[in-house]
Amino acid sequence: MKLSQAKLCTLLAIVALLLFIASVAIGRDSLPLLTALKDTLNGNDSVYAVILNQIRLPRALIALVAGATLGLCGAAMQGLLRNPLASPGLVGSASGAAFFAVLVLYFGTGMVPPYVLPVAGMFGALLATVLVYVLAGRDASVTTLILAGVAINALATAGMSLLLNLAPSPFAVRELVLWTLGDITDRSMNDFWLMLPTSLIGWAMLIGVGGKLDSLTLGERTAQSMGVNPVHLRWRIFIAVSLAVGAAVATVGMIGFIGLVVPHLLRPYVAHEPGRLLAASALGGACVLLAADIGVRLIPTDSPLKVGVLTALVGAPFFLHLIVRSRREYL
Repeated sequence: MKLSQAKLCTLLAIVALLLFIASVAIGRDSLPLLTALKDTLNGNDSVYAVILNQIRLPRALIALVAGATLGLCGAAMQGLLRNPLASPGLVGSASGAAFFAVLVLYFGTGMVPPYVLPVAGMFGALLATVLVYVLAGRDASVTTLILAGVAINALATAGMSLLLNLAPSPFAVRELVLWTLGDITDRSMNDFWLMLPTSLIGWAMLIGVGGKLDSLTLGERTAQSMGVNPVHLRWRIFIAVSLAVGAAVATVGMIGFIGLVVPHLLRPYVAHEPGRLLAASALGGACVLLAADIGVRLIPTDSPLKVGVLTALVGAPFFLHLIVRSRREYL
């Protein structure tokens, strides 16, 4: 089934808007949204206004932007590598961001300002990208880039494992582990404003790459004959993904499968065209993370369920189903 890009994006935008409103209004305790908005506009610091402005609204905004980043970057990586199994973390940015954020948690718990954690994560993402560039070289092939990204991922994961092993107390271990599971609770507007600029820079760098990704599906040589510079395109997308995903991971932790599953779900509706998939995947990723964040609030558990755990529980079996179905189609 093929939909026009305008119709598909409009539909997804409406769903994202409804989920955003639901995310603000729904929780373990319901929030009278109109009353909270009225109190906020009147400058009345009521309980409802405080819950809206300091808890619900930052959480919904971060889920919206982080989900859009994961979906967009997943589609960009899959289009660039021409591989539906590619993910946003393939270039090492996610693991680099996570490692530096864990470093801050390990050495500075309770002693550093709140903004240091996301800043450290973004720095880690950029450093991981630089290391991939140094390892692979400027004119590296796609295979070499993937191998360099896998090596940096393995190095960052080993570093996180070492920190967990050397953690001074069970409480420190618990805090480190819970952060790596992916979570949007206890986030403030300061976290959102720290994440937003780097995310927007990454998004802006992906503007205009859709047509080039479409050309790349015909092969690198054909794309070059059409005026596309594969090396320039490759690094443009890698740096954009590192900036945007690094900001998201530094803010919400490791949230998997959105960048993998969302492009898979939407690809048939855009006739498998990588360029048309970018905007749709951004909106779809926002919808999925907003829905998952609503889900963790409504699922009755003794301790709050982490949103990264829910996306993995739902995303992994669904992705396996997609793989099996695709395999049957080729048999």
